[in-house]
Amino acid sequence: MLRVGLLGAGRIGRIHGGNVASHAKAQLVSVADASLEASQVVAAATNATVGTIDGILADENIDAVLICTPTDMHADLIERAAQAGKAVFCEKPVDLAADRIRACLQVVEQAGTPLMIGFNRRFDPNFAALKRRLDEGEVGAIEIVTVISRDPAPPPVDYVKRSGGLFRDMMIHDLDMAAFLLGEAPVEVYAVGSALVDRAIGEAGDVDTAAVILKTASGKIAQISNSRRAAYGYDQRIEVHGSKGMIRAGNVHETTVEAATAAGFRADPVQNFFLERYAAAYRLELDAFVTAVTEGQAPNPSGEDGLRAQLLADAATESAQTGRPVRLG
Repeated sequence: MLRVGLLGAGRIGRIHGGNVASHAKAQLVSVADASLEASQVVAAATNATVGTIDGILADENIDAVLICTPTDMHADLIERAAQAGKAVFCEKPVDLAADRIRACLQVVEQAGTPLMIGFNRRFDPNFAALKRRLDEGEVGAIEIVTVISRDPAPPPVDYVKRSGGLFRDMMIHDLDMAAFLLGEAPVEVYAVGSALVDRAIGEAGDVDTAAVILKTASGKIAQISNSRRAAYGYDQRIEVHGSKGMIRAGNVHETTVEAATAAGFRADPVQNFFLERYAAAYRLELDAFVTAVTEGQAPNPSGEDGLRAQLLADAATESAQTGRPVRLG
């Protein structure tokens, strides 16, 4: 039984805490958050105790920690947990600065402890099935990957100001997914962005509408489309074109009911946001972490995956600001 401590009891912490508590091979032991009330809510729902970060990291009976705190705490907590000999699951990103991520990963490597980064979309059953069939060669050699990701509404401007920008906050998931599906590291990034949804986002120095093109050394291409607004719900689609054909994964609707009348075909709306759309992905992600740690395997996505996605997000940010493609070493 993997004994787990939860650091951060906000929205995503509640999801992960609940998934640990319902896992057959894990136990949520203690919960820590800057808000005592938030800790108490999660602890009561999961039969865990309310603790502190220092207490959880010092507890020799806790095997692993889930880091779901604000981003600016991630790297420090990863290092402290690794040095305490604990396996670590951390929500993306490790940090908003690539050099800080590199330094953090060195500490983890020296400690020799497992680290997994929370790119949950890899575990979505639809996307995972698409990846598996790509690996089996169903559409031949991959040529173009297309990722569409659009939120139903923009976040508050106060959040935007501390988020690191759309490319580092929102698109980083899609950059990871694109590289994951390409099976090859992109070496060139070209990005464009605009503030079309909310003028205040532009005034804060960010964009809310963006497109990126990635190119690998062998010439494979990925194209990503992001928007902070989709009137029809949470838009999450992937298409991969290859030498033998095309494979795609579409949106998940609230129900599978479809009506046909003289006016045409009508389906129910797509699911509203990420908590609903990726509920299964979060469960499978947590299961992958527990399995890797208990069986002595290296977890994936790794810290290096987190660094790669951050470098791509940095390059996309630079490209959008300069209007020029950016090469990666």
